[in-house]
Amino acid sequence: MSKKAIYIHGMGGSADEAEFYRDIFAGYDVVGMEYTSGDPMSAEEEFPALFESLCGDSSEVILIANSIGAFFAMHALKNKHIDRAFFISPVADMERLILGMMAAANVSEEELCRKGEIPLQNGEVLSWRYLCYVREHPIVRAFPIDIICGDEDILTPLPVMKDLAEKLGASLTVMTGGEHWFHTDEQMDFLKNSIKAML
Repeated sequence: MSKKAIYIHGMGGSADEAEFYRDIFAGYDVVGMEYTSGDPMSAEEEFPALFESLCGDSSEVILIANSIGAFFAMHALKNKHIDRAFFISPVADMERLILGMMAAANVSEEELCRKGEIPLQNGEVLSWRYLCYVREHPIVRAFPIDIICGDEDILTPLPVMKDLAEKLGASLTVMTGGEHWFHTDEQMDFLKNSIKAML
């Protein structure tokens, strides 16, 4: 039985990003999970089967998830055996994000409820079903979680991330000047060193 580290990418990302974590998780089989889900409802259908196909009868499973991938995992994998999870810039309050998008597009709840879906100019689609889902399915703690984020994350302000960490009983490591998307050499070094220090 092998030890697995499963990586779940964020929006626009790729399972190939798992390569970055190979030297961090020495002794683990590090695998990226490629998925097509664009909302937590679809993820609840897709993720469990993908997870089982990747993990099988592994003796230990570590989850590494980024941004929206972490949000989907908190919902879709809450009933799976995961020994520990590292969430990088997780989406902590999806309702807040959706309501912000609605306000920016001057869309009321009544209009969204009536139309069901409203495409936006940036290619995103507002969905009444999505909004209802996040309101009816609050995030709950299902496995031990460590959160790593930046204090300049424009999608999830630090106070919101702190609230999520407290709710989940998660540790919170914050990079001063860090953004939502960890991508510079300095940010990636911070990410690598933070995870290594927690292992």
